Amino acid sequence: MRYPSIQQLQLFLLLAEELHFGRAARRAFMAQPTFSRHITALEERLGVPLVDRTTRRVALSAAGEALVGRARTVVEAADELRREAAAQADATAGRIVIGSLEAITSMDPVPAVLDELREVWPHVEVDVVRMGFDAGPAVLRGDVDAAFLFLPVPDGVQTLTLAGGPRCVAIADGHPLAARDRLTLADLADEPRIGWSEQVPRAFRDFWSAGPRPDGGPVRFSRHAIVDYESALPLIAMGQGIQFPPGATRWLYPRRGVSYVDVTDLEPWTAVLGWLPSRRGTPLVAALRQAAGRVLRGLPCDGV
Repeated sequence: MRYPSIQQLQLFLLLAEELHFGRAARRAFMAQPTFSRHITALEERLGVPLVDRTTRRVALSAAGEALVGRARTVVEAADELRREAAAQADATAGRIVIGSLEAITSMDPVPAVLDELREVWPHVEVDVVRMGFDAGPAVLRGDVDAAFLFLPVPDGVQTLTLAGGPRCVAIADGHPLAARDRLTLADLADEPRIGWSEQVPRAFRDFWSAGPRPDGGPVRFSRHAIVDYESALPLIAMGQGIQFPPGATRWLYPRRGVSYVDVTDLEPWTAVLGWLPSRRGTPLVAALRQAAGRVLRGLPCDGV
């Protein structure tokens, strides 16, 4: 027995509503003989008569009455399948906006994740927006669909860990400590940190300022209120304060007047992909998460 077509089931439901071949055919925008042939073909495929043709009035047979509910379920399921497929088709030709905290998208494995996303979803427009230290709140506000961030992130942002590594100090070339091969936090305890804007979450400021000091005291901040690392660089070069960026900042942000020195007892940095829980299952955010997962599974264990 061949399966009935969705069109045949739709026509059968029209007939069950109208109980009149002529009216049902008009609703289907087809000639009555053509409509009747479709119903006959459906009966042949199902192996049972659906319409009682022995009376002058059209009526469903016992089998027709029993199967009309099943036919409606199948048609509704087919409609739902079509709608979901259309949504998926729209997604594959859509646009995803991804935030990048500073130059994190230049750090492994982020470029590979973006390449994987573009390869699997070639018709999607991938828009990467560079952001400052307030990138975490931007995710919470819904300014972006997802973002590549450094921990810590605000509560309410879900994350997937991507990578981690050591941090260093960015310090003025002319500072006596800039000539050292490596430093400790105790060496830098009295050095002011470049001041942060209130737009930057407190937990983020505390972590990246390495506060409190090793003796338990508070760190000192300059009078500035930066929201991105680019703004800090000229201030560091002028000797007005320091910062503790990832070690990769050496090659991401080489600047005249700024030296980068390893700090042995700094907490390491952690890079993550972050998104709102409400967007986790959307097609493009799910695709981005899956792309990141595939890339991570292809890396050595010590790469994450």
